[in-house]
Amino acid sequence: MGRRKLGLEVNRPGRTLGDPDISIPVAQDLLKVKGVPIRDPEVSYYSREFPLESFSLTESASAAWAEKEREKVSPEISKLYSDYQKKILPWVDKLADISKRSPSLSSDGTDISNAVRAKARELGYGEVGFVRFDKRYIYSSRRPHVRQDLPSAICLAVEQDYVRTQEIPGITAEEAQGDAYLKQAELSVKLAEYLLQSGYSAQISGPVWHFGPVIPMFVQAGLGQLGVNGQLLSPHFGSRARLQVLITDAPLSYDAPVDYGIYKLCETCQICFMRCPGKAIQAQRVWFRGVEKNKLISRRCRPVMTRFSGCGICIKVCPVQKYGMAPVMEHYLETGEILGKG
Repeated sequence: MGRRKLGLEVNRPGRTLGDPDISIPVAQDLLKVKGVPIRDPEVSYYSREFPLESFSLTESASAAWAEKEREKVSPEISKLYSDYQKKILPWVDKLADISKRSPSLSSDGTDISNAVRAKARELGYGEVGFVRFDKRYIYSSRRPHVRQDLPSAICLAVEQDYVRTQEIPGITAEEAQGDAYLKQAELSVKLAEYLLQSGYSAQISGPVWHFGPVIPMFVQAGLGQLGVNGQLLSPHFGSRARLQVLITDAPLSYDAPVDYGIYKLCETCQICFMRCPGKAIQAQRVWFRGVEKNKLISRRCRPVMTRFSGCGICIKVCPVQKYGMAPVMEHYLETGEILGKG
């Protein structure tokens, strides 16, 4: 197909603390939009008139079915989930305490973006970004529990182990996911403690009991773009990134959305759409709640996830997950083709 014209280069910090920065070349014909196409008034309208609610509540019958079905067809996976839930309970118990605690000292209002970013990377987070906390994405049932005096969101991504993730679907990959959640739980408490000791309040959302969807804020923070598979495709980890948000009143400089070329690359790729066992992923984008996206059909997704070890095929086959964004974009720039597609 031939070499493409370079549109721009996006510079990002290295994969882990101490790694050199990377440069992601984006071909001109892949440039479309910074972040995601969005109609902001529509997002506000749906948030006001049709507020979001947790899938566990709106689809509680489906969740109950999945739990029973999993015990029947995959008892080892069912036990694994139960074991990880028990391991994360001590973290859940700390959440209320952290959100109610007052800072250890008074602050002078100085912007601490660089210090927080450095601390988060030091702790082990792979991606860190700052945005306004968008309250339009809070589940109705969680609103009474979310502090309204914390205006900023720290978007934090942890890498799920690469080697074990490639074993999808199976218990090995599910263990990798569980370990990533436990790591998030541990690191989030440490970062919240750091903020409290710096003179600022904090409240943690995720890795379990999220306030609401977090991908919109990650996109706004320039930490990736929304893929056809409905997941954040981040520079180093693709959809292997595990996401959470910490809200705070610390003075932070907000980041901005980036056009990594993912919007157009996914249109050309479509591997996840073609490989989805349940045909839950849709090839065509639609406008949904003010955002243009590939809307997943959850009723097709859940049965496959339940019966086949969490599925995750859409994660496994994604070239950005498998190779990283820079190699995928470099290959496209040179050849006009999707790395690994064939």
